[in-house]
Amino acid sequence: HIQGKEVFIVDDNALLACFEQGNSEALIHELAQLKPLHAVFRDNGFVSDAVKINVEQVFRQVSPGTDVKSI
Repeated sequence: HIQGKEVFIVDDNALLACFEQGNSEALIHELAQLKPLHAVFRDNGFVSDAVKINVEQVFRQVSPGTDVKSI
């Protein structure tokens, strides 16, 4: 668990997945610091649309090599 959210990390950061709801920008920053190859989030799992929009920007700045998807 990271910041109280269940986060799955597979194969030494090859894949990071978080399907919880209420994901904050602080959590996104912390996850980006892990520099996973792929990050997957629940499409409606963010506290606001602004946080959802910022996810790709945060990863682009902190971990530009990460492929980010919301499903």
